Amino acid sequence: MNTPWVGDAAGLVDEFQTGKRSPVDEVNAVFDAIDKSDLNAFSYLDKEGALTRAKQADVSLPLGGVPIAVKELHNVKGWPDTSASLVFADRVSQFDGTMIQRLKAAGANLIGLTTASEFGGLNCSTTKLNGITHNPWNKDLTPGGSSGGSAAAVAGGIVTLGTGGDGGGSIRIPAGFCGLVGMKGTAGRIPRGPRTGIGPLTVVSGCLSRSVRDTARWYDVCAGFDPRDPYSLPKEVGWEAQLGSTDFSGSRVIVSPDLGSAIISDAVRKVVEEVAAEIIAIAGLRQVDVPVSLPPIDWEWAIANQVGLYKELGERWPACEEDMTKSMAFGVRMGIERYNLDIAARVEEGRTAANERMAAVFDQTDFIIC
Repeated sequence: MNTPWVGDAAGLVDEFQTGKRSPVDEVNAVFDAIDKSDLNAFSYLDKEGALTRAKQADVSLPLGGVPIAVKELHNVKGWPDTSASLVFADRVSQFDGTMIQRLKAAGANLIGLTTASEFGGLNCSTTKLNGITHNPWNKDLTPGGSSGGSAAAVAGGIVTLGTGGDGGGSIRIPAGFCGLVGMKGTAGRIPRGPRTGIGPLTVVSGCLSRSVRDTARWYDVCAGFDPRDPYSLPKEVGWEAQLGSTDFSGSRVIVSPDLGSAIISDAVRKVVEEVAAEIIAIAGLRQVDVPVSLPPIDWEWAIANQVGLYKELGERWPACEEDMTKSMAFGVRMGIERYNLDIAARVEEGRTAANERMAAVFDQTDFIIC
């Protein structure tokens, strides 16, 4: 065997358990594929550690022996903690994030860090620290961001799973660009501790995967309350076991390709409408005509996010500005110059309005396909 597994992680675990493949051979194939790849999907590799873990893998566990890539914005103790920025090029993580702890406990073999956009702030994975990450379907295009390296590695046939995070599309955009499953779960479903940053309450952790069952297994492993994240939610069991068991017939659905305000191409609108029609027919859904629109709070939301970044930069700002991508440095400057109590009030007003607007929509539907 000299190529990585091309199926999903659940299937790979089955192969390990039947002895058809071995964790050691698999991790060696993964590193061979990375060495040959021109996707620039990885920023750090733990080859020695991964091989040791492969030799000791307990394949009876949910992710036993499965090589998994970690987005470089997630903390793994002893690994680089760069936030994809030159500013923190030499920083090393002092702890494992809660999700990482749970992946390890489930037998996952974490092999290295994947590239991301700087501080997770952009929807393409191009940085001064790591250069350009390429889309495996067309290397002239971006895999998206901020979880672009994980998406490229999974779609590019290197690993079956990669960690991701999503505040404004950072799982969903790369999944869409690379043809993967990318779910932004409910905020708090997977804890973001320890040392949880509270604001702006839109950031979640999750994965990029090749199958719905892999994402379900991920939530079985990683979801559940953690006292170090005060907004984390109680554990829900049976994500994978309950797949395919729910009868959705008769449920109401809205089809809104642009959610009332997004700018999309005619080609994208056509695809959404065609796929929606197929889903409605298969699941027996009942389409309802309910207008969807959200209050325009994009700018307020974006500038409010600079608070956490400004705190992280600390005394390094403004001397570090030249080490940052122009977009991120511009955002920090705008935050310093423009963020005030008036903006903070508008953010909270917009958050409340958006919640009320969506609640009113879901009084009239069960699902939105967009």
